[in-house]
Amino acid sequence: MNAFQKLVGGAALALVLAAGLAAPAMAQKLDNKKNGPAVTTSSSADIDFGDDSSQWSNDGECDDPRFEGAGSASELVDDDIRKDATDCRTAFEAGTVTLKGGTDPADVAIATPIDSIDFGDDSSEWAKDGECDDPRFEGTGSADETVDADLRKDATDCKAAYQAGTVTLKDAGTTTTAAIDFGDNSSEWANDGECDDPRFTGTGSAAETLDADIRKDAADCKTAYDAGTVTFVGDDMTAMTTPDIDFGDNSSEWANDGECDDPRFTGTGSAAETLDVDILKDAADCQAAYDAGTVTFVGGGTDVAAIDYGDDTSQWAKDGECDDPRFSGTGVANELLDADIAHDATDCRAAVEAGTATFNGGATTTPVAAFDYGSDWSKWANDGECDDLRFMGEGTDKKLLTDDLYGDATDCQTLEAEGRVTIRKVYSPAYLAGAPYDSSHVDFGDNTSDYANDERCDDPRFEGPGAASVLLESDEMHDEADCKAAYEAGQIILISEAE
Repeated sequence: MNAFQKLVGGAALALVLAAGLAAPAMAQKLDNKKNGPAVTTSSSADIDFGDDSSQWSNDGECDDPRFEGAGSASELVDDDIRKDATDCRTAFEAGTVTLKGGTDPADVAIATPIDSIDFGDDSSEWAKDGECDDPRFEGTGSADETVDADLRKDATDCKAAYQAGTVTLKDAGTTTTAAIDFGDNSSEWANDGECDDPRFTGTGSAAETLDADIRKDAADCKTAYDAGTVTFVGDDMTAMTTPDIDFGDNSSEWANDGECDDPRFTGTGSAAETLDVDILKDAADCQAAYDAGTVTFVGGGTDVAAIDYGDDTSQWAKDGECDDPRFSGTGVANELLDADIAHDATDCRAAVEAGTATFNGGATTTPVAAFDYGSDWSKWANDGECDDLRFMGEGTDKKLLTDDLYGDATDCQTLEAEGRVTIRKVYSPAYLAGAPYDSSHVDFGDNTSDYANDERCDDPRFEGPGAASVLLESDEMHDEADCKAAYEAGQIILISEAE
């Protein structure tokens, strides 16, 4: 039946077009199967159709929800805005879709006038890298990962992307001054020229805000909002919810004294003097104060800027969880290894800045004894030979496979204790902890390998956890960037240097 309807619709449309669109009422019905607004007179050249990055692009239907009509898909999602260019342009030019509600094409490309947006400055670490890192924006021109710390701090990139139509403001134009409940002026800090309501952020906001001041600094916040020096984050904005915070236990000398002695919190309910030794050790007092709104969670007692996060050489780096055992909190992985100390920098920094991880102190060096033997899941486990290729010696099997990595713990640990196998140098925690290494003496070659720049070293002259599982002679000296990075990070070593 659908095919028949499309055939009839197509034939009818052809007749209308042949007649020079002499029957506008009929054309309108064909243009919108739900009898929506009439066809706009805009040309396709006026519209930013975007690209074809939608999962449903080039399927013969327009999946961009800014359009409607017989040529539009029956189910539309906002994720496909400006992501089905070919289908939507074809349908628009054929007259089978129109812009919803007769929208002005200029408004489709840019929903909010550019002059009304406070883009901020270029103080972000990632400013001027060709991607918009401000989390208030979204679209193909936006960075894959954005953090609140970059709000209004990537002005050049975001303004350029906004003008090009590759980013839009999230929920642009939905919040007006009239729609915001600014509350009253009952805050202790009301009328001091700064917005103390934590639902707002920006240069006009106080450096320190408390949940207790939500909707209690109306005059300051409205003035700052109208001036564009603060942005409304949302009514549901609180730094964290109680279940998100790891309050710890009550082992502090000052626990249960009616004051919060954990330096991760600040406010009127906090002790006048706090010490890092009390981090996570005054749970009852701090939770009671937090629930009462007299303290705010601000993160680790240690200055965030002073933390040495290390690098990203951990096996678990950049997986969205902090794997460094020097940290604790809801943003930290459940299983932690000493071998990952100072080796998951990106994840741990993001978690600390988001308030989901706390730095508990500790050195950045890795204990030498922290070696993960794995378990006994290999088919060759418990056969009296060590089948894990991280080991060498008379007690190892003649043929060692990457499939058995971490899979023969009992055999390998037993044989190591007997002195019949040893851990290969590059797999020892001590070697990894000694990074970075000087690579100036190594000729890495070029990057002409088919597997170059895949973050694994494909050059068969090297071995180690950073090497590819399959190595080809044809890739010798042809994966320069990957191998150099891995060598300096202590993830690989020249086989000739391994002995």
